[in-house]
Amino acid sequence: QVQLVESGGGSVQAGGTLRVSCAVSKYTLRPSFMSWFRQAPGKEREKVAGINPRSGSTFYADSVKGRFTISQANAGNTVYLQMNNLKPEDTAMYYCAAKWGPFSRDWSYAGDYNKWGQGTQVTVSA
Repeated sequence: QVQLVESGGGSVQAGGTLRVSCAVSKYTLRPSFMSWFRQAPGKEREKVAGINPRSGSTFYADSVKGRFTISQANAGNTVYLQMNNLKPEDTAMYYCAAKWGPFSRDWSYAGDYNKWGQGTQVTVSA
C-alpha cells in the first residue's frame, strides 16, 4: 500500500527557515501530482504548494509565494518544501498529499487527493 511519510517539522522563530520532506513509497504508478497542505487549529486545511513530478511545474498559494519552494528528488519519490522567512501565521500541521489521475477541480482542492501523510508540525514563534 502506498505510503507518504513526512519529516522535518519543528519550532523556529519568525524569520527562520525549515525544510519538510515527504517520502513516497510502495506505489506501482508514480503520482501525477504532489502537494503540501496545512491545517492550523480551528481552521480548514489549506493549500500551500504543489508540483507535477513529470513536468516539474510548481504552484503556490499567494500567502507563501516568494517564501516557500516545493521541489522533488529521486524522480518524485521525495518531495520537499523549503520554507524561508517563516511567520507565526505559518504555524500549522503540514500534510503531504498525492494524486493519481486528473483533478476534478484543481490542485488546491484537498478532496481530490488519493493519499495523505500523517503530518508534521511546524511552529513559528514571534
